[in-house]
This record gives sequence, C-alpha cells and structure tokens, in this order.
Amino acid sequence: MKQRLLFLGPPGAGKGTQAQQLAASKGLLHLSTGDLLRAEVQAGSELGKEAEAVMARGELVSDALVLAIVRSRLAQQAASGGGGWLLDGFPRNPAQAEALGQLLEELGQQIELVVLMELDDGLLIQRLLGRGRADDNEAVIRHRLEVYREQTAPLISFYRNKGLLQSVEAAGTVEEIAERIGSLLD
Repeated sequence: MKQRLLFLGPPGAGKGTQAQQLAASKGLLHLSTGDLLRAEVQAGSELGKEAEAVMARGELVSDALVLAIVRSRLAQQAASGGGGWLLDGFPRNPAQAEALGQLLEELGQQIELVVLMELDDGLLIQRLLGRGRADDNEAVIRHRLEVYREQTAPLISFYRNKGLLQSVEAAGTVEEIAERIGSLLD
C-alpha cells in the first residue's frame, strides 16, 4: 500500500475530511499545514513562536518556516520507527513543491501518490456556502477558487509530469469518495 501521500484540490473539495479519515484508518501521520502551525504555536516551540509572530502581523508564514515545521514532524516520525504520512494543504505552489522534493530526498522519503480531488465549481460553491462560515460568501469563495487556480493548479502539471498524480471525483458521499481514494492506494 502507498503510504506517503499528498492531497491536492480546490477549497471545499473535501481534502481535510478525507485526509483525517484515511490517516486515522491507515495509521498515517496527517500533516495539515494549518494544524501543524497551530500545534507548534500551542507547544510554544521556537518554530511556533516564529510562526505566531508572523500570523499576529496578519502575514503568511514563509515557505522556509512551513518547510522547517514539516521537516521537524517527518524527522520525528522517522525517529519513532517511521510509518507513512499524508500532506494536506502543502505544497501550495511549484516553488514549495521543489523545496519539499529536496527535503524528502534528504530524508529518503519520496511521495508515492498525489491525489487530486476534483469537483465542479458549482458544487464547490454550494459546499462552501453550506459550511456557514462568516467569511464564506460567494464573492469570497470565487476569489479563493481563482487564487487556487493561479497558485496551486500548476502543481497538477508538476506532479502529473512526475507520474505521481491520480484524479478522484470528489462528488458524492464521504464514504464513496473514500472508496475511490482507497482504490488508488494498492
């Protein structure tokens, strides 16, 4: 079974939900960038203090800092006997993907599968509006999809060219989507 995974897809495609379930059922380390940053801040680590200061200024945490946190977690995982992992929400652009590739090479852990969760814009907007978050209105959602297409979509070609990318239709029930993803892991 493939154990070193990366999830890609637009906001609202269900990456977080599927990543959490898959990580729990297969015993994988779930590395969600947002969760990692919050955990480091909560732990009061040096990286966490640095991230907290950046976020308090309303800025985006640098690629270098996110990579340092990912490196730290993957190294801890390897030291404790290894096991697989699932990256969710990182990398977000080709520069981060290149840096991640170098990091994984240093650690001797290559990505085995990139799962692209695809969903029609109409369904994405419906899903995101259905979450009922204050910042989720249609204009904001359309802007987030635009940003995704500009910044993250180039990763699709990047990983497709490496022969790692598999697409999954992200419409349907959580169980149906999980089944589609599961079928790619063997």
